[in-house]
Amino acid sequence: MADVTVDVVIDTPVIAVVDGKYGFGQTVTPQAVRIGIDKCRNNGLAAVTLRNAGHVGRVGDWAEMAAEAGLVSIHFVNASGSVLVAPYGGVERRFSTAPYCVGVPRPGQDPLVLDFATSIVAEGKVLVASQGGKKVPDGALIGPDGQPDSDPHLLYGDYTPTGPRDHRKGRGAICAFGDHKGSGLALMCEILGGALSGTGATDPKRGRFANGMLSFYVDPKVFDPAGFFPKDIARYVAFVKSSKPVVPASEVLLPGEPEARMRAKRLADGVPLPHDTWAAIVETARSVGLDERRIQQAAM
Repeated sequence: MADVTVDVVIDTPVIAVVDGKYGFGQTVTPQAVRIGIDKCRNNGLAAVTLRNAGHVGRVGDWAEMAAEAGLVSIHFVNASGSVLVAPYGGVERRFSTAPYCVGVPRPGQDPLVLDFATSIVAEGKVLVASQGGKKVPDGALIGPDGQPDSDPHLLYGDYTPTGPRDHRKGRGAICAFGDHKGSGLALMCEILGGALSGTGATDPKRGRFANGMLSFYVDPKVFDPAGFFPKDIARYVAFVKSSKPVVPASEVLLPGEPEARMRAKRLADGVPLPHDTWAAIVETARSVGLDERRIQQAAM
């Protein structure tokens, strides 16, 4: 549902527990983030959990929302009911892709945004690969025999080029990134974003999908009235980027830089789609009775 107003279950000067009531993630998540921003502006620090949200989408959007308000934010997220990732040392699925995100504002510049799934690849990357797009890296998936692989069929089982993908039919799993380190971070995202929020750490028996999120908000102006923080960020970022690159004529990139550049490129040039993806969109449009002329216009 796209018109849901969240319930604030617990409300203190610095803490809120927010129930999204399974509303559309792009509707309920900004409400929870706004609550965190307002509390942080009043007190310098805030912690907000969001439970039972529809898919919150790119977590970096919410870090950018906080950064636009001048705040640092940290987000632990889980996707209860979406069991996709094997823990380090295991072959069976136990985690969701369990994203982690940090946003840091920079006056007059794009914020620093670290936003990643704790799996080697997000599930969306496997979906794109299954539709003829960019292949996932070798070893991003693991089969029930413990062998690393990159075949999307491990995650989805059998499928047709334009048909639906159902991860419940696959016998393999996505691997956690960084061996034991990524696996450990995924566990903490499940516990903090899932269990602590009241959504629940991911459970294959849960049935209904929901995102949970624990977010911390920090006002740097309260911690740093002298203004040291932004100056030292600028100094340190310049120091990091001055490192000699591995590949000549390339550069060291900051968290969020590749995404910001790709966003600008896509806005200018459009978004390329693999043939199978576009065919699936057209097939869906026809199945719900969309006028053929409108479909053809969209393809131009």
